[in-house]
Amino acid sequence: MAKKSSTPIESYTLKNGDTRYKFQIYVGVDPLTGNEKRTTRSGFKTMKDAKSALYEIKHEISQGTFRKIQAKTYQDMYELWIKQYEKTVEESTFVKTEGYFKNHILPAMSLYKVDKITVDACQKHVDEWADKLKKYRVIKSYAAKVLDFAIKRGYLQTNPFTLVDTPKPKQAPFELTKDVEENFYTREQLNEFLGYLKEENNPKVYTVFRLLAYSGMRKGEALALQWKDIDFTKSEIRINKALAKGKNSKLYLKTTKTGTTRTIKMDMETMKILALWKKQQQKEYLTLGFNTLNNEQLVVSNEINTFVQPTKTRKWLVRILEKYNLKPITTHGLRHTHCSLLFEAGASLKEVQDRLGHSDIKTTMDIYTHLTPEAKSGAIQKFDNYLNRSL
Repeated sequence: MAKKSSTPIESYTLKNGDTRYKFQIYVGVDPLTGNEKRTTRSGFKTMKDAKSALYEIKHEISQGTFRKIQAKTYQDMYELWIKQYEKTVEESTFVKTEGYFKNHILPAMSLYKVDKITVDACQKHVDEWADKLKKYRVIKSYAAKVLDFAIKRGYLQTNPFTLVDTPKPKQAPFELTKDVEENFYTREQLNEFLGYLKEENNPKVYTVFRLLAYSGMRKGEALALQWKDIDFTKSEIRINKALAKGKNSKLYLKTTKTGTTRTIKMDMETMKILALWKKQQQKEYLTLGFNTLNNEQLVVSNEINTFVQPTKTRKWLVRILEKYNLKPITTHGLRHTHCSLLFEAGASLKEVQDRLGHSDIKTTMDIYTHLTPEAKSGAIQKFDNYLNRSL
């Protein structure tokens, strides 16, 4: 009579008919609960692979080095890290981060054994990202976060990414460089743009771009505005939320980018345009079956009176730019336009920072370095006047 095998390895069949092997093994007693601990491994294509893994675990148990949750690869460690990371950030940030890993990091590093990743391997991928991506520093930073997590969990002692040399952005030879077309309008260009837009006789679109240009708010902030946020008596707008895209591309309201609320003063003409649009909205949406006479009503909504897709403003903008052959600009460029014209009008750095909601004045200063020629001329004139006055 044949002796029955004592191996814990079992075979099982996948839905497609393929055979795989798995095993479960006792690994000791949990010191916290006193309960037995067992671990299961599955997905082995051959009995030989399963036996090899079983032998390795038994050896680790005998040496006292076994961990029940074994993050063997970068992919394994990422899956542990991403669960914790999701609890610490906004949903929109989480979705963006998932995209970084799915599109760039995991295709390069997912199969690497965590404890075998070298500085040379990390350097190789950072160099590749630098050749292809403007945000390669961001990609490097996120790739390193997973290994920082591995250190906290005791899988690594040091993070090889800390020893990587970050490439400098590539630049063309001096004689080949050209002035970069700035992503903002001069006062004359803005007036021309808004003039053509007004002629289009589309009150909603005209109101959106007038609001963006004259408030300097972020697109997500403008698309999140409700009528209760607008004080027509004081000519003020309270900015306390923003539209964001979460899982499965679902739109939702979140806090502003800096997590703070700000109230800004507006010019009388823009407030008049907003008031006219509010009346027009009531008429248009009543015919669609929507009552917009409530404070929760969005200032800008789509045909079913819900959030406008953030990409919609780009489509509106491109149509106008192409129709009237205007200088190219992005929706965010209107925020830069507002910033630039504030400086040109004599506003201080602190005043601009507060109005635009920058958490760090360095952000405001970075924009200041890309001013219109008029603003640059005004800045040097102020400098010259100050020096002459002190003599």
